[in-house]
Amino acid sequence: MAHSDSDPPLLNHYGTLLCHSTQWDEPQTRVTMEECQLPLIDLCDLGSDNEMVRRACAAAICKASSEWGFFQVVNHGISSQLVDNMRSEQVKLFRAPFETKATSGLLNNSYRWGSPRATCPNQFSWSEAFHVPLTKVSDEACYGDFKSLREVMTCFAAAMSQLSRLLAGILTENLGHWKQASISNICDETTCFLRLNHYPACPISPEIFGLVPHTDSDFLTILCQDQVGGLQLMKDSKWVTVKPNKDALIVNIGDLFQAWSNDVYKSVEHKVVSNATTDRYSIAYFLCPSYDSLIESFVKPSIYRRFTFREYREQVQEDVRKTGYKVGLPRFLLKGSEDLTTTTTESNTRLYIPSITAKS
Repeated sequence: MAHSDSDPPLLNHYGTLLCHSTQWDEPQTRVTMEECQLPLIDLCDLGSDNEMVRRACAAAICKASSEWGFFQVVNHGISSQLVDNMRSEQVKLFRAPFETKATSGLLNNSYRWGSPRATCPNQFSWSEAFHVPLTKVSDEACYGDFKSLREVMTCFAAAMSQLSRLLAGILTENLGHWKQASISNICDETTCFLRLNHYPACPISPEIFGLVPHTDSDFLTILCQDQVGGLQLMKDSKWVTVKPNKDALIVNIGDLFQAWSNDVYKSVEHKVVSNATTDRYSIAYFLCPSYDSLIESFVKPSIYRRFTFREYREQVQEDVRKTGYKVGLPRFLLKGSEDLTTTTTESNTRLYIPSITAKS
């Protein structure tokens, strides 16, 4: 259901792109996508007294990260009550008047909508979001009149942070014990984010993305979505629709883990399709390193050259500023390794990163 006084002027912006775009892509058409069930992993097995059960659970996480780049987890330690409370507060926030969201400095002035840098309709995302640094989540001054959001969001962010570090620890241990401790050392609140997403019902849904195709520029992302659906990912060179699971959180690998693992784990292209009649909400947690952290493949010969997170972000931003598209990891390929990553290169060279940077 649309809320006209609260939704941003997405249709106006999209119409302007249609009228004035100098770059034209073929319009999107709605096709029936194959629905997939992501690998489902029960994290309670990590606490089993049986070592074989624990090892099997960890192996399933690593296998899904390699074969899919995505998986879902249940019994993840985040209560359904906390999720419900967070969703309720999120809906109240997005139903505030558009002017309040856009001009009152809420949540560290992190409100974004649409795609300001879009130069053609296919670069436009029909969505709005708050992209909040973890350092600001507990800051009382960020919440304005939405005081009840602060306590819930603080608890939710802490729970997502704990879960992300558990999963990252398992994935790094699988790469070699010398990487085990470093994930906690280089990821801290200064560069991790919590992002609240809202996808308003879209009257032109066959023609437009809720969130354009992209990969995530982090180590890993944890997504809490509602039951509306709309998330799609690239699997075996085709788009598949992710079936919502009310009890599960979705986890996906980001670009940094792909580079760090020397392509053992895959950062997979994904998008959100819009819905003609129903609003969709999701919350994403991004596990990111400090800006000066060095990203280096753990196996030699390396596919990618060494780079810092700051360097990676600046390159992505420069590419988007100049072309409207993210190039991403192919920018950091070492000479001679291009043939090893042909599929990755082809899928990433035209991925646009909207202003409300990545995540479904």
